[in-house]
Amino acid sequence: MLEYIADKEHYTKVLYRCSQVRHDLWIATADLKDLYVGFARGRAMPFLAILDGLLKRGVDVRLLHAKEPGDNFRQDFDKHPGLWSRLERRLCPRVHFKLLIFDCSTAYIGSANLTGAGIGMKGQDARNFESGILTDNENLVDAAAGHLDGVWQGIWCKTCRRKEFCGDRIKNNG
Repeated sequence: MLEYIADKEHYTKVLYRCSQVRHDLWIATADLKDLYVGFARGRAMPFLAILDGLLKRGVDVRLLHAKEPGDNFRQDFDKHPGLWSRLERRLCPRVHFKLLIFDCSTAYIGSANLTGAGIGMKGQDARNFESGILTDNENLVDAAAGHLDGVWQGIWCKTCRRKEFCGDRIKNNG
């Protein structure tokens, strides 16, 4: 399968696929906000609740992002204590790519950030124009996963010159 997806298909195909992961979900995004979804139990809920549910089911979730999310995200994050200890998170200010790797077998490679306007629940007239591919092509999935894992493992850290901006600064306010 190699499928080109655009605009609202990101929401219906990519985010829904996140909720169906069984073993591993790897996420890389430049921007991260308090993204909401509406396919879970028929009501709007934070994407962070989906991640928390995955972690409770024993799914390993990695989240790599470029900048510190805003206050609304932190408030939603604090409502899900499972995220505090089980979500694997890294901050890298050089990350600009957008990848999601589902169970090491399917990948989304595209333009959409994890924001309401990028991939989430926004009105049709409030969305960004996004596109990407959803694929289970082994070569593409392996290349995307290898790239994300390389950044995750820090293979470029020595020459980055932005290390002072790295770190995990989301903290529980409670």
